[in-house]
Amino acid sequence: MSAPARAAGGIGCAVVALPLLALLVITAAVGSLFPGGGGASAAPSAHATADIPAPMLALYQRAAPECPGLSWTVLAAIGKVETNHGRHPTMISSAGAVGPMQFLPSTFPLYAYPVPPGGKKPPTPWDPVDAVFAAARLLCANGAQDGKNLRRAIWHYNHSNAYVNQVLKIADEYASQVAPPTGAAGTAVAFARAQLGTPYVWGGDGPAEGGFDCSGLTKAAYAAAGITLPRVANDQYQATPKIPAGQPLLPGDLVFYGTPGRIHHVGLYIGNNQMINAPNRHSLVRVEDYRWKDYYAATRPTARGATQ
Repeated sequence: MSAPARAAGGIGCAVVALPLLALLVITAAVGSLFPGGGGASAAPSAHATADIPAPMLALYQRAAPECPGLSWTVLAAIGKVETNHGRHPTMISSAGAVGPMQFLPSTFPLYAYPVPPGGKKPPTPWDPVDAVFAAARLLCANGAQDGKNLRRAIWHYNHSNAYVNQVLKIADEYASQVAPPTGAAGTAVAFARAQLGTPYVWGGDGPAEGGFDCSGLTKAAYAAAGITLPRVANDQYQATPKIPAGQPLLPGDLVFYGTPGRIHHVGLYIGNNQMINAPNRHSLVRVEDYRWKDYYAATRPTARGATQ
C-alpha cells in the first residue's frame, strides 16, 4: 500500500520470526484471564474468531487494558490492516517499519517498556507480544485513553484519514453485538449502516441533497423506522426521552455533544462504544468512538415521546 507519513510504519517485506508455538499457546491462555478496558470487553464476533488467530486474539484482549478505555477491536483492526495478524510473509515496509504491528525501529523503544509478560528481553518490534503492547501505548499517548480522541490516536499510527476509517470499520466488524437491536432501533441502525461512506453535506437530508449532516442522518434513520424527529440536533435532544447518566446505552440511542442549550452534534449509537455519524464538512458518514471530549448526554427515541 502507499505509505503516507506514519508513526509506527507500513505494510512491508521481510520474514517475521514469530515466537514458538508453545509461547503463543501460553499467551492465549493467559490473555483469556484479562478482561478488556471499556470497549475492550466486547465479545468477539463470529467474523473475528474466524479471521484472527486465537493466540493473537487473546493478545489483543490482554494488551488493551494498557490504555484504559481502548477496545481490543482497535488493536486487532490495526493488526489486520498492517500484516493480517502477522500472516504477511514479508514485514519490512518501504519506510523501514517492521514486525506484526509495523513499528519504525526508532519509534518502538518509546513504547516498549515495561516489557509485558511473555515479551522478549530486550523487547523487539518483531515479537507479537512486545509489538501489540507497544501499539496500545502509542495509541494511548495520542488520545485513545477513555476514547477521548480515538480518531486522532489512530491517525498518529498512520497519517491517513482513509486508514482511520478502515481501522474503525474493521473494529466494528470484530465486535459482537450482544443484543442486536430490534424494532424501530434496529431499523434505524440498519438504515444508518447503509449510509456509511455517504458524503457529509451541511443541511443534507439524504440523496436529494447529495448527503447528510449529523442531524439529517439521525432524522432519516428514525424516519425509516416510522419515528419523526425534529431537524436539528438541539431540538432532537429536547424532543426525545433522556437516558440517566451512568445507565448503559443501547443500539439505536442518540448521543449528543455540546453544553446545555447549545447541543451542536448528534450520532446514532450502535453498541461497543461506537456510533455512526456524519461528523463534519469534507468527511463521510462513518463509524467512530462516541466518547468525544464534549459528550453531553444520550436519549432513546424508542422509549416514548417521539412522534410516530
